[in-house]
Amino acid sequence: MAKMSAINKNNRRIKLSNKLYEKRSKLKKIIMDKKLSLEERFKAQQKLSKLPRNSAKVRVMNRCQITGRPHGVYRKLKISRIALRQLGLEGKIPGMVKSSW
Repeated sequence: MAKMSAINKNNRRIKLSNKLYEKRSKLKKIIMDKKLSLEERFKAQQKLSKLPRNSAKVRVMNRCQITGRPHGVYRKLKISRIALRQLGLEGKIPGMVKSSW
């Protein structure tokens, strides 16, 4: 099990990035628009830099929903490889059986 502080920090980042997603995307569109004047783009860049760093989607870590493990996480399932194996062994995932040869 991962440290609760790391899990909570990541959850805060997720909430903040979802909250400010629209604002960040609008500012980024203004910054990337070459038709606008340099001053307008610069002001948008300054506004973007004043937003909290943790509001960026890049700073969110993919963590297992069950254990909080940061590595070996399947994006589609949102669980780690270890938790997936454990659930498969318990028979909680339909169609998944333990492989043996």
